[in-house]
Amino acid sequence: MKRKVLTLLTFVFIQIIQAQVQGVNPLLAKDSITQNVWVDSIMKTMSVDEKIGQLFMIQAYSNKDKKHEDFISNMVTKYHVGNIIFMQGTPDKQVVLNNKYQELAKIPLMVGFDGEWGLDMRLKNTYRFPWNMTLGAIQDTVLLQEVGKRIGEHCKRVGIHVNFAPVVDVNTNPNNPIIGNRSFGESKENVAEKSIAFTKGMQGVGVLANAKHFPGHGDTEADSHHTLPTINFSKQRLDSIELYPFKKIFGAGVGSVMTAHLSIPALETNPKLPSSLSKSVVTNLLQDQLGFKGLVITDGLNMKGAANYSTPAEIDLAAILAGNDMLLIPQDVPGSIRLIKKALVEGKLTEERLNHSVKKILKAKYLVGLNKYKPIATENVVKDINSPYDEVLHRKLIKNSITVLKNEGGILPIKNLKDKKIAYVSLGSDSGSDFYEMLKNYTKVDKVSDKHLSVLNKKLEKYNLIVIGFHKSNKNPWKGYKFSNKDLVWLQEIARNHKVILDVFASPYSLLQVSSFSNIEGIVMSYQNSKLAQELSAQALFGAFDLKGKLPVSIQNEFKVGHGLLVDGLDVLQYTIPEEAGVSSEKLSIIDKRIDTILQEKMSPGGQILVAKDGMVIYNKSFGYHTLDKKLPVKNSDIYDLASLTKILASLPMIMKAEEERKISLFSNLGDILPRYSKSNKDTLLLKEVLSHYGRLRSWIPFYLHTKDSITGENSTKFYRKKRTPKFSIKVAKNLYLAKEYKDSIYKQIVDSEQRKRIGYKYSDLGYYIFKEILERKYKRPLNKLVEEQFYQSIGANRMTYLPLNKFSKEEIVPTERDNYFRHQLVHGYVHDMGAAMLGGVGGHAGLFANANDVAKIMQMFLQDGSYGGKKYLEPETVHKFNKRYYENKKVRRGLGFDKPQLNPKVKATCGCVSDVSFGHSGFTGTYTWADPATGVVYVFLSNRIYPTMRNYGLVKSNIRTKIQQDIQDAILMAE
Repeated sequence: MKRKVLTLLTFVFIQIIQAQVQGVNPLLAKDSITQNVWVDSIMKTMSVDEKIGQLFMIQAYSNKDKKHEDFISNMVTKYHVGNIIFMQGTPDKQVVLNNKYQELAKIPLMVGFDGEWGLDMRLKNTYRFPWNMTLGAIQDTVLLQEVGKRIGEHCKRVGIHVNFAPVVDVNTNPNNPIIGNRSFGESKENVAEKSIAFTKGMQGVGVLANAKHFPGHGDTEADSHHTLPTINFSKQRLDSIELYPFKKIFGAGVGSVMTAHLSIPALETNPKLPSSLSKSVVTNLLQDQLGFKGLVITDGLNMKGAANYSTPAEIDLAAILAGNDMLLIPQDVPGSIRLIKKALVEGKLTEERLNHSVKKILKAKYLVGLNKYKPIATENVVKDINSPYDEVLHRKLIKNSITVLKNEGGILPIKNLKDKKIAYVSLGSDSGSDFYEMLKNYTKVDKVSDKHLSVLNKKLEKYNLIVIGFHKSNKNPWKGYKFSNKDLVWLQEIARNHKVILDVFASPYSLLQVSSFSNIEGIVMSYQNSKLAQELSAQALFGAFDLKGKLPVSIQNEFKVGHGLLVDGLDVLQYTIPEEAGVSSEKLSIIDKRIDTILQEKMSPGGQILVAKDGMVIYNKSFGYHTLDKKLPVKNSDIYDLASLTKILASLPMIMKAEEERKISLFSNLGDILPRYSKSNKDTLLLKEVLSHYGRLRSWIPFYLHTKDSITGENSTKFYRKKRTPKFSIKVAKNLYLAKEYKDSIYKQIVDSEQRKRIGYKYSDLGYYIFKEILERKYKRPLNKLVEEQFYQSIGANRMTYLPLNKFSKEEIVPTERDNYFRHQLVHGYVHDMGAAMLGGVGGHAGLFANANDVAKIMQMFLQDGSYGGKKYLEPETVHKFNKRYYENKKVRRGLGFDKPQLNPKVKATCGCVSDVSFGHSGFTGTYTWADPATGVVYVFLSNRIYPTMRNYGLVKSNIRTKIQQDIQDAILMAE
């Protein structure tokens, strides 16, 4: 009884679907009366030959010679061919030829294209979106509609009217050689939903979609390009699986369908007759039973699945007799015309039947605007179809597709970086370089490889997390995706001995080969090995955004279709293009011209500029060279002497932390904290005053001058040696060691120094000598160790450090000045500031080195009220407390440690375009960083403008750093 009820319900459901489809005519325009008038007026003027010509869509190329162009022209003028499908070539040439062929046509040509993932499927210099399998993992169908719309807009721009997409095949067979990645997956509901959304997007901009390959090519193990595949299933199975998405998309109004070359015994009694040529399939099933009223177009008739059946002309006639409206890529147009005309004479084909298809074709032409045909504009074609918006959309698609299959122990996202020693191992036959380079933006990651597994495992012993990237070719969706036997063995052996995250940049079917996942803690499916997929997946591993993709196919019983773990992101930097952050890339590109000026006028040999907005890095470029000899180009990973940026990137975070932990108070007197100041002229100075540069301290003391021989002017042997000894142990520079007792002399000079008599603002380095001493006493640790342990390691700022030569090679460190007054050498890898150098390279005011990326991390942490990467470093109240002017009524613009926008318009501390809540600092070596909570902007500028000498003031006098700040602001306004 239950079975009968279910059968009845199924029958009713089918009837309802068919009734819905019967009422949909996707070829009817909103102004259908006018449409019919136009169609009838054309029909009245057409000869039989012209009508027959409308049935053909011949292939045209934009990368062939004049002979081919003449052939197409002849087809249009002599044989009245009414439609063309463009194949390989370039968009510029295609537009030119499109206009040429249209000019020759009596009735405007309908132009087709096979662009499932965009124009890139056929044309060079065009945009490529992800394969359908990748899109099948996305849960937000609005994104599918957006990609359909954008592909449709690209098509329209180059004169295409019907795009042969989407693929509606349900890929239930992992061994399918031709569909696979072209399918949205194995779930019929998911395929239907994604196909409909894509179709709505594309047809919404006036380009006909095409549902293919009817009645379903998803469960074959043969390629119809080379042979006739057999689908040996019952009608019930076909109706339940293969036909399901077709029925749904017909009901949603898809404009055309493509009939496949398949042998389907359950639908066609002649097993050798391709379904595309079967009246039982094309007419009885597709049009009568399912009620499809749109254009019916064959798959390519040059494919062996059809071409092996008979002669080209006989195949074309058979396709029309079967019920197709249009013949795609016919191989013998003249012969087919003769045979069709003969069939008309003999009564095998009626003129009524011919008119039926011609009218449908003309209605479709009206629907896509060919009743008001205009030539396609030939200017800026490539630019128009490769806009930043395309990449923004592409990024959204990838972000939403990345799927987490396993997350044992919460290994994802990677956090607690202080405790992580990470290695990257690349498997597969393609490159993972973009993945690796992006991983390194977040923390120290070493690429480890070897020809021998035993040696590799030995190398990996010092790491506690291994990221394995499996990379296969992304050239096209048919490329091989399988693991080699070697890769499978290596994967299991590495996973047996280490904590592993496996990131797969290939078809999910590749995981079918993996015998066991038990030793793999994290599994991420990234689907494709494109540059964007690699970069975004690397970001995802560190929590740049939420992960919410769902597997579009099953991996045996291990991971079922629809499986996907939700993983929340962390508040870490993302790396993207300006438009994703609401900034104009065109406007922002003026920075490149500023760079040209810097280099041409030798304001600095080179530098780094980084811009982030709302946590997204939108500009991150290195320019020029380390020195004027132009031997070593600057790389993003190279580190610069940050000079006074040290104050807010090293000392200030520790001061804030100490204040939170009540180790110090902003209202404490120096004399109360440091006994040596208790009887000095600074004993009553408040820490708040010193941090605000309101403590009447001298700006600086040239300590090094006091260590020179008064007669020779050279460094006195009383204080210096060329080699380290127990007594001379402070390394100032290469082959220059200072007596260790002199550190006390430096602090004594500060204690004894005269105070400025005039009360008011005066920028001073001396306060940070004092803060260094306070912090080191309170925490009983050197300042460089403190900030490394408390901030840099866990935040992933592995390229921010004091004493850089202890961690990096000289090739990674940009030199500063050719010093001829103190160290008498090129200062390279040692702090430029003389006082900090005399403290051994670690000063509270100077000594820090970093690249722009790591500076941005600390500034973003401040911008995010003390949190970064899921960890709270400082309380929000603390950040707000320090980012505040306490002596504004005394004309002091500074906050506590932070520089603030100028109060005096004549001062150029900023561009004057940032908000009052913004903060930052500048550095003597040519550095600058600023963050603005009002706009979410972090800006970093690093240079060695003091090369070859500190007298090189071009960068300072030009105010180019703050001009770039204005450029950033203008780019935001432009975008809005």
